[in-house]
Amino acid sequence: MEAQLIRRAEPSDAEIISEIYNWYILNTTVTFETEAIDQLAMRRRILERLTTHDWLVAEVAGRIVGYAYYGVFRPRPAYAHTAESTIYLSEGSIGKGLGTRLYSTLIHSAAEKGFRELIGVIALPNAASVRLHAKLEFREVGRLQGVGRKFGSYIDVALWQRPTSLAAPDTPFSR
Repeated sequence: MEAQLIRRAEPSDAEIISEIYNWYILNTTVTFETEAIDQLAMRRRILERLTTHDWLVAEVAGRIVGYAYYGVFRPRPAYAHTAESTIYLSEGSIGKGLGTRLYSTLIHSAAEKGFRELIGVIALPNAASVRLHAKLEFREVGRLQGVGRKFGSYIDVALWQRPTSLAAPDTPFSR
């Protein structure tokens, strides 16, 4: 197995992060962005998240192959304890367990920073993301029908929620 490293993102990672994300923008409906993001815009996004939240990258053999971050769920003060989380892996890195490790580290970071709940927003269909969220003890708490539109199709969105206080991915979800 090749050496893996999970670390905090740096502004200099913006170019490769943009490459990973732009593939999803241009080829899939898992993000509703429709225009490629240049590295300067991505750098701003990274710096914005790092001020109060977190952004992590996964490296294999010294190359970034995925990233995950969390940020503001909703801007009102009542939501300050809740964050929206997301993860993207390069095409060849899906299904190898790296996403589980990266997202688990992100959940731990959110707990350490005092966030109580994480919300994953999944454009459907997206079997890989649904499996990952379920494996990490998120649970589907709602579905919005046809709220997104990309590539000429209306797309459903599922909302998945996980308290950061769960001790381990194999701990049953409970309130």
